[in-house]
Amino acid sequence: MPKILPLRSAQTIAVLAVTQIISWGTTFDMLGVMGRIVAPELDLPNEVVFFGLSIMMLVSALAGPATGRLLGRHGAAKVMASASVIFAIGLMLLASAHEILVYGLAWIVIGIGGALGLSAPAYTAVVEREGLGGKRIIAILMLFTGLSATIFWPLLALMNDLVGWRMTFVFSALLQLFVCLPLYLFGLPKPIDRNEQTQATDTVPVDFTPPERRRAFFLVAAATAISSFISFGLSPSLLALLQHAGASPALALQLGSARGAIGVSARFVDMALGRRGNALLTSLVGTGLVLFSFVLAATVTSSPPVLVVFMVLYGFGTGVLAVARALLPLSLFSPREFGLQSARLSMPQNLANAAAPVIFTALLDRVGATAALLTGAVLSAISLVLVLMLVGLVRSANARSRLAADRSQDILDRQ
Repeated sequence: MPKILPLRSAQTIAVLAVTQIISWGTTFDMLGVMGRIVAPELDLPNEVVFFGLSIMMLVSALAGPATGRLLGRHGAAKVMASASVIFAIGLMLLASAHEILVYGLAWIVIGIGGALGLSAPAYTAVVEREGLGGKRIIAILMLFTGLSATIFWPLLALMNDLVGWRMTFVFSALLQLFVCLPLYLFGLPKPIDRNEQTQATDTVPVDFTPPERRRAFFLVAAATAISSFISFGLSPSLLALLQHAGASPALALQLGSARGAIGVSARFVDMALGRRGNALLTSLVGTGLVLFSFVLAATVTSSPPVLVVFMVLYGFGTGVLAVARALLPLSLFSPREFGLQSARLSMPQNLANAAAPVIFTALLDRVGATAALLTGAVLSAISLVLVLMLVGLVRSANARSRLAADRSQDILDRQ
């Protein structure tokens, strides 16, 4: 692949980077700034307001399989365009909410939009336009989407100061309708011509038998759901975890803030590898780093240097795992199937994301930091075993394919 991106690929990245930053920033990331502002206005406890994110993840999970079918039938651009309209409706409901029923309904609507417009559909849009070459484009795209909170937290805070929280949600809805919607409909390049690119889009990276294919999907689903559970579960409680582990409030804030930069740098390293990168190897490295970070923090006497090392290992590990979760379907299944398989995989991941913050918060508050760290270590170890099993399955399938190819060549040589 050339080092300089062609204009078509750069256009795909630009459109999806803008729309994904807006979509994540005005939905999932939004409560990080607005949650504690909205709660007293609606006379709701903070935990009830933040439960909106759990509703969003749960609804997105349940809508995942249907999203896969829609992506295959209508293409990613139309599906994501519908997501912009649905996001706008959900945000307008938030702006008009005065009680819990409308607030909860708003997050149900936003959850449907999340299934249709966040992550998996965007990666599907890339693969529709790049085929197997989409790996590098997805990795580059993730560099930008990892900055959604960094961009939108100060923007939402500024808008709230200027016009209040209700008009801030209206402003967010307008961004969906007047920026994201036209970009999806008119800004994306046309998908690959299937008549000309049939061989590329049907290429199967690993020639699984049907039973191996089902087993591979299960291993990917389980491993990615566990890694997502850990990342989403610890994210809201990371500062509290660091303080429970002995960090001062100032050090905890510095380390927590550094995590985003470390994660983005990990994505940059994976992107820089280009074709030399491997989603299975990335999964192994990322899971191993997260496992080691938990074991280190749980077993070594806490001190600032130990916590710094923990954050570097944990931040880098979760950063590369985010890339691996996006690229594994493309490394194992054909590009034509990418949208369906990614959407199917999003269901267990989003279910895990919905439950994880509650579980990790309860562990940390009721049992302590060591219990939370050991839970993360055990889950990471299980995920590592699953990835190793997947590596063994891929090697077995590849070895069988090479043997079959050698036998075919022998037959041809004899003739």
